[in-house]
Amino acid sequence: MTKNFTVFESGTLEEWKNNSIERPDGRKVEGKKFIKDLTGSTGCEVSVNSLAPGRSQPFMHAHKENEELYVFLSGQGQMQVDGETFNVGEGTIIRLAPAAMRIWRNTSETEHLLCLVIQVRENSLRQYSAGDGIRSEDTAVWPA
Repeated sequence: MTKNFTVFESGTLEEWKNNSIERPDGRKVEGKKFIKDLTGSTGCEVSVNSLAPGRSQPFMHAHKENEELYVFLSGQGQMQVDGETFNVGEGTIIRLAPAAMRIWRNTSETEHLLCLVIQVRENSLRQYSAGDGIRSEDTAVWPA
């Protein structure tokens, strides 16, 4: 029987700073882990990000087709989008169109800036929330 779900443990938020990826050009990016392949996701890419104190993303970028949703979980920093700079921190959520030129940095001298980034093809959402939900008559049975 095929499972309809995948569980991936990303570690504690504190452990996110130990993540890293290797870019196609061979450079290592600290504090980042892409989740799509680890979960088998077919509809979105998600990354967990931890930016060290005083650090910035290594480059400004935009996307061809995908919008991004940045969800800042802790720390403090700034984001620059299309030349406009604004503060970000715990609870800040930003949606960016693909063409938006973006970069973010950690302005703290002591704590990491933690962010969850969700990447989805722009204009692909056809139904959502209650419009996509199918209510079950089953009742959950929780282990003791």
